[in-house]
Order: sequence, then C-alpha cells, then structure tokens
Amino acid sequence: MELGNKTIIITGASSGIGAAAALLFASEGANVVLGARRTAQLSAIVDQIAQNKGRAVCLSGDVTDEGYAQALVDLAEQEFGGLDGAFNNAGIVGEMGPIPEMASENWQSVLTTNLTSAFYAAKAQIPAIEKRGEGSIVFTSTFVGFSNGGMPGMGAYAASKAGLIGFAQSLASDHAANGVRINTILPGGTKTEMAGTDTATHDFIAGLHPMKRMADPKEIAQSALFLLSDRASFVTGAPVAVDGGMAIRLL
Repeated sequence: MELGNKTIIITGASSGIGAAAALLFASEGANVVLGARRTAQLSAIVDQIAQNKGRAVCLSGDVTDEGYAQALVDLAEQEFGGLDGAFNNAGIVGEMGPIPEMASENWQSVLTTNLTSAFYAAKAQIPAIEKRGEGSIVFTSTFVGFSNGGMPGMGAYAASKAGLIGFAQSLASDHAANGVRINTILPGGTKTEMAGTDTATHDFIAGLHPMKRMADPKEIAQSALFLLSDRASFVTGAPVAVDGGMAIRLL
C-alpha cells in the first residue's frame, strides 16, 4: 500500500487525471479529500471509493477562492486527523489564440486558475503538512512552455504552467529542510475532457508524441502517486516529464 494511512488532498478530482488519482490513491491506502466545482461528480467518486472499502470525503468549490484551499485542509484535519500531501491538479487551458487578439479577462482567468490557485494551496497545505513532520505536494504543470515546448495559441496556458514550475522549485528550496517535498509533473497529451472527443484531434495530438499515442489518465496519476509516496523520499524541486517522449522530441 504505497500511501497507507496517508491523507491526500486532490483538486480537479471530478474527472480526468484527478478522478483517476482519487481512485488510485484510495486503492493504495490513502484517505483522500477530493475537491472540484462539480458536486455530483465528486460525490459519485466518493461513493465508488467507499464501495471498494476506501476512505474519501469531498468538498466542492473553486480553487480560485483562497478560502476554499484552507477549507480542504480543514476537512482533512477534521476527518482524518491531519494532512500528509496534496495533488494540486485543477487547471484550465482557456481560450486559445494569438496574444494580440486575447482578451485580458481570459489571460487573468487562466493565470488565476492555474498559478494563483497554487499559491493559495501552498499557503494552506504547507503548515498542515509540517505539523506531520514530513510530506509531499505535487502540482500538475505541462510540457507546454517547458523544454522548448511552446505551442501556438497557448500563451496564457504556457505562462501559467511555466510559472508553476518555478513556483514549485522555490517552495521546494524553502521547505526541504522541514521535510516537505514539492514537485511538478509535466503530462503530455492525455485523454481527458480537456482534450475533447474529436478523433482527428486525438490522432493529431498522438502523432506529436514519439510513443504515437495519448496517455490514459491513470498513467499520469501513477507519476503523482510515486512522488507522493515514500519511494520518492529524495526527490524535491523536480519537473517530472510524463509526456510520452515529448521532451526529447523538442530538445
């Protein structure tokens, strides 16, 4: 049981990578605290975990609300006695297009959802994890905006996710001596709602990867599982590529 008796917050947990992580982490012994905006979908995942004799609670809300980050930590402490880690996975792509044509509202929305929410999460989660003496935080970034991975029309998304890598590395430096490990994962194309359902689009995205396929959400969740587990006890500040080879293609 890789996460036996650890309590982990997962955001963006109502679908895709977050939902896969919720099911995987619970199956590996974690108490999971699930967050997302969609109450019905969160409740359904909690029920599925309970049917498999796992332990899960949920609280719907918006990661752009600073109070919501603290509320998830409070729920973890109330229900399970503390917090050992977090998988801060919620994010959006936003509207795509050239920067001169992009609305300021879209820019701000993407940065707030993808980057400012990480600031809120870290403020709430790190003190709670430090009470335990050790723990781990994982943020979901992307290959876009990293390692020559620029993609046209994705300026806001790339800026927010590249900023997230730098933010996590600074946090890792600040809190390593206190036993808190902080890393990012950089997924490649993954079969989630964000990628849509168009077959031609999926084929195009798959073709960009040396492995010539997209990831299943569980494959991305497994990388977060490793970083949250004791197997990654000497890993911090790392941007971990889980991208089907995109990083080597773009070097």
